Amino acid sequence: MEEATERGLAKKLFNGTWDLLGKKRRSRDEADEMLHMAHASRYHWGVVGRPLNRSIAEWQLSRVYSELGRSEPATFHGRRALEIAARSRLAPFYVAYGHEALARAAAIRGDRTGRDSEIRRARRILPRIRGRDDRRMLEEDLDTIP
Repeated sequence: MEEATERGLAKKLFNGTWDLLGKKRRSRDEADEMLHMAHASRYHWGVVGRPLNRSIAEWQLSRVYSELGRSEPATFHGRRALEIAARSRLAPFYVAYGHEALARAAAIRGDRTGRDSEIRRARRILPRIRGRDDRRMLEEDLDTIP
């Protein structure tokens, strides 16, 4: 497959997943579609993406699994997002979002200590995030963790 086609599919699937994540109510079929699209997006980013794209795709998978109440795969993909961000020395924003994913996964499994620890880690990174809008977005996402 051509790189442009692969990249286009990765973006389309990522955005489609995000659209379904944003829905207040999802049917069972939409939940399945969201999960499959997130995995397909990650696959395509694995072929043509950079570490940044792969880390974000892993974060999205973690978020999808958290939304579906599935803590084990949410934790797995949250760890992958964080590992890729740290190993590739991505901007602090992406490292912090790895911790956000792990905090959300911990909350889903009922691990308050783990949740709080990951939230603290993410908040400690906040001052190193350059963009004000990025800091605000992360703070708002951290505030939505149950």
